Amino acid sequence: MSAASPTTLPPTIDDVRAARDFIAAFLPLPTPLLRSDALAASLGLDVRLKLESLLPTGAFKVRGGINLVGRDPTARAGVMAASTGNHGQSLAYAGARFEVPVTIFVPRGANPLKVASMRALGSTVVEHGADYDEARVECERHAAESGTRYVHSGDEPYLIAGVATATLEVLEAWPDVDVLVVPVGGGSGAAGASLAAKALRPRIEIIGVQSEGAAAAYLSWRAGEPLTTAAIETFAEGLATRTSFALPQRILRERLDDFVLVSDDELRRAMRALLLDAHVVAEGAGAAATAAAWKLRDRLRGKRIALWVSGANATAASIQAALAAGPLVA
Repeated sequence: MSAASPTTLPPTIDDVRAARDFIAAFLPLPTPLLRSDALAASLGLDVRLKLESLLPTGAFKVRGGINLVGRDPTARAGVMAASTGNHGQSLAYAGARFEVPVTIFVPRGANPLKVASMRALGSTVVEHGADYDEARVECERHAAESGTRYVHSGDEPYLIAGVATATLEVLEAWPDVDVLVVPVGGGSGAAGASLAAKALRPRIEIIGVQSEGAAAAYLSWRAGEPLTTAAIETFAEGLATRTSFALPQRILRERLDDFVLVSDDELRRAMRALLLDAHVVAEGAGAAATAAAWKLRDRLRGKRIALWVSGANATAASIQAALAAGPLVA
């Protein structure tokens, strides 16, 4: 569990609205809510895709990075963070926009597309450790020694308020939506969706989805207490953490309706369905909501469902593996 202060309060719906007003000047918003008849037919469900994958970094987290680096006075002198890629890209993009120095610690072997993007945006990238959590511990040590503002990937109200703005867009574009399905790594995206949606539509259903090979957030939510896993066994780096995050968990326990796990095979098949049916490129984490919808299709029939496509930073190898996995199967 991260060491978030117990006094750190979750953002409010007013914080989310303020974030939307701020980030609108820096990002091409709103992102599309796409209806694909072919994908709906494949799933047997009334679905639309929230294409966060079309944001400048190819992932939803840039909303939070812009909101934090642009509005938090403690970030102005420079920030450090640990990331498997999308959180780091978010801060790198914001750092370039606001001329704030950014250093990102990534695990060795991190997604090369994301690492290259961070470097191209001017950030310093340090490769350390076998996974996100080893990179995070080293980053926290360096930040404490140097006095640099450490930006946790989940325990940050500015980040959560920023990514929650996507939910405002969904509710405005599709007022009759019944269910939101959101991928979970550390949980900032699902926490933001839960916070915003329940504030405006208390009866809406929010479903989180995580990889069964990296299930720390799922296990912690189910148990009602912080839990860790010994190892990460998933190709979907956007879902891959061995620890749960305090602030997202606090929000999810209060507002999330359901939480499911999907296998790597289900993620790959969902990537394939998105690509061939909807012509949408998704990385493993970005396909998680579609995989969950397929898994839960019997109980979701008859409902209007928004599926988050949270990221598009798929490597050539992962796309090839997805195509080879074949179609969604019962």
